[in-house]
Amino acid sequence: MKGEVFRRGATTEDGELKEPVQFDQLTSHIQALRRYAYGLCRDRHETEDLVQECLSRAIAAADTWRPDVSLRPWLFRILHNVYIGQLRRAQVRGPVHDPDEADGAVEGNHLASLELREVLAALDKLPAEQRDAVLLVAVEDLPYREAADVLGIPLGTFMSRLGRGRKALRQLMGEERPPYLRIVGRDQ
Repeated sequence: MKGEVFRRGATTEDGELKEPVQFDQLTSHIQALRRYAYGLCRDRHETEDLVQECLSRAIAAADTWRPDVSLRPWLFRILHNVYIGQLRRAQVRGPVHDPDEADGAVEGNHLASLELREVLAALDKLPAEQRDAVLLVAVEDLPYREAADVLGIPLGTFMSRLGRGRKALRQLMGEERPPYLRIVGRDQ
């Protein structure tokens, strides 16, 4: 079938597929998965590895996906869990430096590149919980409920992390907004 990425489902005793699960929209989410993965790890090689592992796990777990659940948050949750698992393994192994990675290479508009580096550096300074919340909403444009589901936390907790993350990011970027005050009931 055109557009179908893979089919997987429970099989009968003779190996026939019964009620296959179809993921026609899987490829439409790959770019979003790459953006989120890059936001998490800041390394293009690791980004590709994260996305590949995410898609591999999604294919392997295709029979657990429910058609009444949106595919995008399901994939983001898998990616997030893969990333957390890799972080835990890296803590055991220790830091690894890629000598092939070019530091200081700037493409395109120099000012835009500097601003992007400042934003990425500020994001790196945020606690992981706040950074994840900001990335899912600001970069991936996920609705709050879906972003909370991706992280596996209640909506109220997510909103709190997002608010604190946005505030901290503004402070780190030197863009602290004064509180919005309005005079109510003042006669002039």
